[in-house]
Amino acid sequence: MDYFNYSRRRSSEVNIGGISLGGENPIRIQSMTNTSTLDTEASVSQIKRIVDAGGDYVRLTTQGIKEAENLKEINIALRQSGYMVPLVADVHFNPKVADVAALYAEKVRINPGNYVDAPRTFKILEYTKEEYAQELKKIRDRFVPFLDICKENHTTIRVGVNHGSLSDRIMSRYGDTPAGMVESCMEFLRICTEEHFMAVVISIKASNTVVMVRTIRLLVAVMEKEGMNLPIHLGVTEAGDGEDGRIKSALGIGALLVDGIGDTVRVSLSEDPEKEIPVARKLVDYVANRANHPYIPGVETDGFNYLAPVRRKTCAVKNIGGDHLPVVIADRMDGQTEYDPQFTPDYIYAGRELPQNLLNVGYILDADVWSGKENTYPAFNFNNIAALKGSGADLNFLFLPYMALTDELLEELRGMKNVVLISQSNHPNRIGEHRAFVHSLMSAGCELPVVFFQHYAEDEAEDLQIKSAADIGVLIFDGFCDGIYLFNQGSLSHAVIDATAFSILQAGRIRTSKTEFISCPGCGRTLFNLQATIARVKAATNHLKGLKIGIMGCIVNGPGEMADADYGYVGAGRGKVSLYKKKQCIEKNIPEEEAVEKLIEIIKLNGDYTERE
Repeated sequence: MDYFNYSRRRSSEVNIGGISLGGENPIRIQSMTNTSTLDTEASVSQIKRIVDAGGDYVRLTTQGIKEAENLKEINIALRQSGYMVPLVADVHFNPKVADVAALYAEKVRINPGNYVDAPRTFKILEYTKEEYAQELKKIRDRFVPFLDICKENHTTIRVGVNHGSLSDRIMSRYGDTPAGMVESCMEFLRICTEEHFMAVVISIKASNTVVMVRTIRLLVAVMEKEGMNLPIHLGVTEAGDGEDGRIKSALGIGALLVDGIGDTVRVSLSEDPEKEIPVARKLVDYVANRANHPYIPGVETDGFNYLAPVRRKTCAVKNIGGDHLPVVIADRMDGQTEYDPQFTPDYIYAGRELPQNLLNVGYILDADVWSGKENTYPAFNFNNIAALKGSGADLNFLFLPYMALTDELLEELRGMKNVVLISQSNHPNRIGEHRAFVHSLMSAGCELPVVFFQHYAEDEAEDLQIKSAADIGVLIFDGFCDGIYLFNQGSLSHAVIDATAFSILQAGRIRTSKTEFISCPGCGRTLFNLQATIARVKAATNHLKGLKIGIMGCIVNGPGEMADADYGYVGAGRGKVSLYKKKQCIEKNIPEEEAVEKLIEIIKLNGDYTERE
């Protein structure tokens, strides 16, 4: 991988029902049905909508043998209608189901966390070396016959690890870590390699974008070390719906795509599955368009750890850098003061003139019109360093592109303590230049904070959300982000732009400004109206800033993802819901119509509820 210049990772090619994946093939897009797999008509109808929207593959849940066998009927009905889309069976808990599904689906997803290991119970288990080896032998003894069925039927498999369903065995030995998730995957991949079965795709997913990105970076490194280059499926699980689902997905998936990692993508939204396809398409196309860009001569600084980066050490300039939360700078050069109190920018760039009605924030003015008025700060460009050195302000902003960052300028900046750098780029691969900018600072020993300026011209909120999240995500995960400044020349309101900036920081787990909802997209296992439920839970709790609330359709990932959430709402059966406080189940099998009120009661009992203003 070239850290500063975009190119696709070279992966092996696998064929899935006539549509190849990996190698030189384009990045494929897929989704998953949320119908009952036993309902042939409903499933076929939904699959057609997914394909018509541009989906390359469609996954269906297969809870049992009957569902696996009905894939045959679904496949027949699709083929008779002229739809040749490959089907993917999603299997949990029962390896016998995978054996049957391999006869009728073009690809079968198995979950290492529950394929042979017992479902996760959060128990701490201890093994001797010999006992652990015996557990691995159990996996091999059960897995190899499944691979033989797949070989005979030309069925591809996906080894799909989920953060929310790691086995107690893996958790006990490795903890809740990227290393544990990677090892859970590698146990199965090593067996595939030994059995000369390479029709394999890999996914490692989490609702926590930091965990997801770090784990896949580590997976790629471990595979390379062991001589594997299998294709990778990308997704942020339980991303949610609306703005949050789009931003969280684009942040996590985009951060890997910009490094060339990823051969197929599924954006998991708690919405109708066909709505996932255009979001994924926009994201993939946006990143792919930077291919063959002009070369960026960046140099990686010594000591930077791509696999486990930490926040870059910076000096604090007022409330920017150091240990402070990343700031949001917004634009108001049009003089408007429209804003949402929940997403009030920390600083507003006003350009040549202050607005009539000032907010209680810092204002940034062009240096030649800055008068020293309280709560205003001058902005300089890279051609005006002499004036910057003479500034008497305790906080100055310097707009600076990477290619202007000479050795002489770096030497001058290293001695300054009252400057925040705003990295800007017009390069087709702006992220590469932003990275090169920060690495140059680190190599020179310059600890000034960096805010990333990103320019767009979008008229649709979704387009700004996807593009800006994909751009900023990798800079957050690398530990470089002291602030962001989104500038949009389209028709979007300031409120939308501000909300997007704050949502990006929250999705990257570096600044919280609202309630976070971890909600799955639903599938055939979901036994209640997930979208309506999410709306009810949000309406009752979206004012509780700082809480994470999980809304999960079933127990596959539910309890595991509840460990990352403060409270959880998990489907337990038809019309029944169980409620969690982190890992602990507080109420079991509550009627669905009572569950939201019970959830509020639990939040209140734990002192985490405040009345809406």
